[in-house]
Amino acid sequence: MNQSILVVAVHPDDETLGCGGNLLRLREEGAKIHWMIVTAMTEDCGFSHDAIARRASEIAAVAQMYGFTSVHSLGFPATRLDEVPLSQLVAAMSKVFQRVQPNQVFLPFLHDVHSDHQHAFAAAYSCTKTFRYPSVRKVMMMETLSETDFALSAGCGFVPNMFVDISGQFTCKMQILRVFESELRPHPFPRSVEAIEALALLRGAAAGCRYAESFVILKEIQ
Repeated sequence: MNQSILVVAVHPDDETLGCGGNLLRLREEGAKIHWMIVTAMTEDCGFSHDAIARRASEIAAVAQMYGFTSVHSLGFPATRLDEVPLSQLVAAMSKVFQRVQPNQVFLPFLHDVHSDHQHAFAAAYSCTKTFRYPSVRKVMMMETLSETDFALSAGCGFVPNMFVDISGQFTCKMQILRVFESELRPHPFPRSVEAIEALALLRGAAAGCRYAESFVILKEIQ
């Protein structure tokens, strides 16, 4: 597979929660995988120097574990993405799309409860227009525990129409998630080890396999 894959992670760990197993599977099949990290911790946003340094170390470790072809950190303020003009977001993302020339793109779910996710989706989806980004052949939304599961229920729920068997990649996905130790907490926290496995089992049951990840296909050109 000579494919270029781009995952738009609003915050580091979104890529692993949403499509980590699929990224590993695609890489095993020969695809080049690319990681766009939209936001960053900053002291202006209230994060300590130690927290910022720890996150940088986590990102470096995770990038190596995946074997990403490239990592693009846009550096927008975490938890304050709604304060950034949409045109500025689109311009920054567009540069990555033009450089990577992705064939498949993974985006956050448009109705995720976190405003950062909503604004990132709007900007990233603008970068999938075929007449400007002809390399893009498939666009999918992924589900992120603690964000997608808290979306408004009135017609805004995540209804997947694509499932990927990640039974062979699930153990590695969990190893990568454990690098982000500050993001995992004991059950019943949404991003507990138990909750992550439960979702993979549930999606696997729908797909007829042990573990699966699910997606909403927004566009596919064959």
